[in-house]
Amino acid sequence: MNARITQRELESYLWGAAVVLRGLIDAGDYKQYIFPLVFLKRLSDVYDEEHSAALAIYGDDELADLPENHRFAIPDGAHWQDVREAGSNVGAVILAAMRAIESANPDTLTGVFGDGDWGNKNLLPDRTLKELVEHFSTKTLSVANLPEDELGQGYEYLIKKFADDSGHTAQEFYTNRTLVHLMTMMLKPEPGESIYDPTCGTGGMLISTAAELRRQGKEWRNLRLYGQELNYGTSAIARMNLFLHGIADGDVAHGDTLTKPAFLDGARLRTFDVVLANPPYSIKAWNRSAFINDPYGRNMWGVPPQGRADYAFFQHIAASLDPNRGRAAILFPHGVLFRHEESGLREKLVKSDMLEAVIGLGAGLFYNSPMEAVVVTLRANKPAERRGRVLFINGVNEVAREQGQSYLREQHQLRILAAYESFSGDGNFAAVVGIDHIASNQYNLAIQHYAAGVKARIDRVGLSVVESIEAWRLTARKTDIAINKALSCVRQEVGR
Repeated sequence: MNARITQRELESYLWGAAVVLRGLIDAGDYKQYIFPLVFLKRLSDVYDEEHSAALAIYGDDELADLPENHRFAIPDGAHWQDVREAGSNVGAVILAAMRAIESANPDTLTGVFGDGDWGNKNLLPDRTLKELVEHFSTKTLSVANLPEDELGQGYEYLIKKFADDSGHTAQEFYTNRTLVHLMTMMLKPEPGESIYDPTCGTGGMLISTAAELRRQGKEWRNLRLYGQELNYGTSAIARMNLFLHGIADGDVAHGDTLTKPAFLDGARLRTFDVVLANPPYSIKAWNRSAFINDPYGRNMWGVPPQGRADYAFFQHIAASLDPNRGRAAILFPHGVLFRHEESGLREKLVKSDMLEAVIGLGAGLFYNSPMEAVVVTLRANKPAERRGRVLFINGVNEVAREQGQSYLREQHQLRILAAYESFSGDGNFAAVVGIDHIASNQYNLAIQHYAAGVKARIDRVGLSVVESIEAWRLTARKTDIAINKALSCVRQEVGR
């Protein structure tokens, strides 16, 4: 029971709980029940660990139970052992324990266990819940047995496994971690900075910034982490995820970022040093009419079409950047670079000179989707030597695919990172392009117009219908310009 847990043992232990639930609930719903139970077990075991340490000092159980000896309060009847002793109505006992802990820790744990339907015996009969509880009781999740970073890695493993099992629903809570790591390295978060993810899912992008500072041996506990997530259950998982990674001061809000942004300074949006985001792409069900008269000024480039909210999130992120230090990396589908219906928005984006880099990536990095991804970076205050210019990077071949999953190897990450940091190009893998050049292409940001390597790759695999139409439009515009210039020269000659 009380022994150091290896990562392999932890992964087997965590996934064993999902095996118990197979066939009873949809794979996409595993997370609503397994994550809260893991968190309840962790809180109880750490409380016992803290109690034992205090008891060794004071020699008195009452003194050892004093609040100052514990990170979180566990009220009577809400401990894991109380849940384990329940003979009937196990779901109700679990729910009561979770709500009691939330109430006893109002400043930190309110709503953290989510809204799982624990009392539904048709969904989760007592026998199944008892089996789950006994499964989790086989190991002690104390800090001594399982340090925070290792438990956090196990949690990330479980998130990945749930994504694998739940198919197309996965993107709402999972983003490819190798891509997240690249985005984090590009923005270089520093100790004490504020980090924000407006569509944070399970919090992986926020956690990546703390992990990067830890990897560099820098102070990471003073990062100020903020996230907002529309799905209530997923936002609860994000909060648990932060805690299990040792991040006690993260602030994850539940709600619709576009309709009701959670982080404000008075009547204005709060601004942040770093924004990392993977917004839901091309959603149709959003309140466009409210965005027309947005009280936070997030329509500075215009109002996106009803069928695609991508530029609503884009503008929200731009408006959320600190005017001096703010920088952002956003994962988008390629369509934001060239779709005709967003051309006016794109023109104002380019003219704002906040656009820093457009990085094309290989297929499959959107979870369970074959489409190619693009990372767009913004910088509120570019260095003087980079103003009026945009970096385009051809990373379409910098991807590996194994067992049906795409990911970035270290050499892929480092090659893209080196090109991004040097802000220079060879016209093939990377190209630095002036805003005037982009304007001559009608503000089309499709990478094949600037970095030849991307065009070569696209020629090999074939353009999508939308890309083909846009390529035709651009070619037609260029042809018209060339014809008009030729006619003008002819007229001048005739006039002589």
